[in-house]
Amino acid sequence: MQKEILLEILTQNQTTCSTVFHKITPQNAAFRLNEQAASAGFIYRHIGETINLFGLFFGIPTTIQNTTMGKSDNGQGRDIEASRLLIEQGFDWLRQYIETTPDSAWLDPIDTPFFGTVSRARLFSHILSHNSHHAGQLALTLNRGSTVSE
Repeated sequence: MQKEILLEILTQNQTTCSTVFHKITPQNAAFRLNEQAASAGFIYRHIGETINLFGLFFGIPTTIQNTTMGKSDNGQGRDIEASRLLIEQGFDWLRQYIETTPDSAWLDPIDTPFFGTVSRARLFSHILSHNSHHAGQLALTLNRGSTVSE
């Protein structure tokens, strides 16, 4: 039953976030709330990169490179389709991870540089929270932002 619950939670996160993810287009990817804020495309790219990079803590190898975490927005989010594929890939590996991880392993400790040692379940929860946090930023940026002259 635990797998089914985790899969339901994952599906809900994907469904909720996709309501804004589907609104990102090449035409609005450059929208920002102000000159200092990241663009919608950059935030979208960041979600795609981090959902995959968090897999490293679970022992999931990736070839994804960090171009957004701790970086300035220099146009990394222009390729909306590439970002969309990263996000799909991230949700796919999470789903596979849930399917193949024994119920007893979800409380096993994982060392992270961000939170110290946490359980697999807490790290999984953080990934979903991170997705939701940035989906909210995207919604605000798309609704209130505009193309800001650089």
